[in-house]
Formats: sequence, structure tokens, C-alpha cells
Amino acid sequence: MKKEKIMGTKRWIYWVSIGIILIIVYKFLDNFSGIGKWILNLFSILAPFLAGILISYILYVPCRGVERILRKNKKLKHTRGLSIAIVFALAIAIIALIIKFIVPIIIESIMDLVNNIQNYYNYIVAEEYNSDISPWIQTNILKPIVDYIQKIDFQEMFTPDKIKTYLDSAFGAVKSIVNVFISFICSVYILAQRESIVEFINKLAKSVMNNKGYKRFSEYFTSGNEIFFKFISSQVIDAFIVAIISTIAMSIIGVKYSLLLGVFIGISNLIPYFGAIVGVAISVIITLLTGGWKQALIMAVVVIILQQIDANIINPRITSSKLKISPLLVIFAVTVGGAYFGVIGMFIAVPVATLLKLIVDEYISEKLKEKEQKLVVESNEEKITTENSETKK
Repeated sequence: MKKEKIMGTKRWIYWVSIGIILIIVYKFLDNFSGIGKWILNLFSILAPFLAGILISYILYVPCRGVERILRKNKKLKHTRGLSIAIVFALAIAIIALIIKFIVPIIIESIMDLVNNIQNYYNYIVAEEYNSDISPWIQTNILKPIVDYIQKIDFQEMFTPDKIKTYLDSAFGAVKSIVNVFISFICSVYILAQRESIVEFINKLAKSVMNNKGYKRFSEYFTSGNEIFFKFISSQVIDAFIVAIISTIAMSIIGVKYSLLLGVFIGISNLIPYFGAIVGVAISVIITLLTGGWKQALIMAVVVIILQQIDANIINPRITSSKLKISPLLVIFAVTVGGAYFGVIGMFIAVPVATLLKLIVDEYISEKLKEKEQKLVVESNEEKITTENSETKK
């Protein structure tokens, strides 16, 4: 009687739990837009902390390398803090050099391109194209681009309403500077106390999970951390290398705005698959306007060859091991990530998809193993039953 009462209580708790879950799901779907705004606000609040994590991922390898070198000198103390200070000083120096020497050239190139876009178009129409493909290129590619740029009215950009918008943006910029400072501080603390942070997460997980759950969490946490670390650090380094070699190659060919286009290709390379295609396509169109179809064709061939070298030689060496994920899943992940979280979503979509794929693969393998073991047990039981029946006969 007591056992039946316990079973009845368990059944009652089960159905009440199901009811509560259904109500929560209904309320979630009923207020989806409000919840979406709440999630976006949460992301905007957490943005500096997430940026700090991203910076720590990027600078982890150089910090670890400098720390190992400093530890060889046994007289030095606080090698962890000293290594972080050295790496951040070098990173700030590199950023300062880029801002001082490269950014002004890029801005000048953009302004020159915008101001002379009509002249480039007129030159190509008048001098370059005499083939049958010329009208199609002019009508479908060049003219829409030129028309769009010409519609930009620089006088309207300085109306009172626009100036107010710029002031609001300035206040936003101040907030962004504060966020950058918070990100910087977070990244320093993460790099300095990385072992303590990992140990705390492991202790917390162990205290709230059973042994099986903790073991699985530990495996996924280690795998996820490795996936994110390899992807983020390798993509940033790879983008830097692609930007340099693309700029050099285009400078040798004589492409105008080679630095601007090289940096653009490098940055677009951060986004898997789509980024490289978009970066090269836009660069080819600009080269078509500024240098004619022959130079654009040569530039396209050279950059595509460089992209293949990067994809098959440089990138795999940087990552040390390719992420085991199919191109179809990469395209799907980048599309979904971009649709919901913009450029940042497109960037982090691949490591997230890789981790989810790892979890699903292990779940499937575990279930298949359980089924195989069950089949073996059932087969053995059937065999024993058959033998017993034959013995009785």
C-alpha cells in the first residue's frame, strides 16, 4: 500500500512538472518578441565581458610562450604578470602603428575611390570595353554600383538632425571606450587567473552533478575550450597573414588601392566560406573600375590562388588540426548565426556548430552502443532458453 502511494506521488509530481514546462514554453512563444529584446539587451550588457574572453583567447598563445621564456630565468618573479604586460604592450604598439600609418592610407583610399567613381566608370565605358560582354557588365554590375555611390549626398550628412545623431553617436563612442576598458581589464584577469577560473568551474560542476554528468561536462568543456581557442586564434592570425600576402601580391600587379583591398580581403576571411567569396568579389569589382578587365582578371586569378594556398597549407598549419565539420554544416551554421547575431554570429557559428556536432555524435554513439549491448544480451538469453528447452527434451 505504501509502495503504491509512493508511485502515485511520483506520477503526480511527473505530470505537474510536465504541465509547468508546457506553461513556460507557451509563455515563451507568446512573448517571443519581448524575450528576444531581453536576450539582445543581455548580450549588449555582457558584450564587454565577451570581448574580454575573445581577447584572452587571441593573446593566450603569445602570453604562454613569453611566460615559458621568462621562467627559464629563475631570478625573475611574477612571470605570469610580466608576460601579460609584455604581450599587451606589444599588442598596443602594433595597434598604434596600424592606426598611425595604415588607417590614414585606407581612409584616403576610400575617399579617393568615392570621389573618382564616376571618372573610373566613364573611362571604362569609353576606352576599355569593345567586346559583346561589355553592355552586360556595364548595365548589371558597374552602373548599379556607380548609381548607388552617386546617390550619397554629402551635404545632407551635415544637417542639424544629422549633427544631433552624430552627437548621440559620440556619447555612444564614449560608452564604447568604457566597454573597451572593461574588456581589457577582463582579458587581463582571465589570462592571469586562467587555472583558478577553470578549477572553479570544475568544482562547481562537480558539486551539482553526479559522477557521470560531471565526467561528460568535463569532456565537453575541455573539447569546447580547445575548439574555440583553435578557431578564434587561428582565424585572427590567418586573416592577418592573408591581408599581408594579398596586399603584396596586388601591389606587384599594380592594383590601385592594394592596401585597402588587401585589408578588406583579410577581414572578410574571418567569416568562413562566405567571407572569402564576398571579399574577393568586391575587390575584383573595384579593380575592374580602377584598372580595367585585364587587371581585374589577373588580380582575381592571383587572389584565388592565394586563397587556395591559405585554405590547404597555411590555415591547417596554424590550427594544427582541421575542425571536423562538413562544408554544408559550415554554410548552414554561418547563415543561421548571421541571421540572428550578425557578423559576430557568423564568426562564432562554426566553433559552436562543431561543439554541438561533437555532442550529438557522442550521444548517437552511446545510444548505438547501448542498443548493441542490449541485442547481445537478448541473443544470449534466447540461446540459453533454447539450450534449456533442448536439455529438457
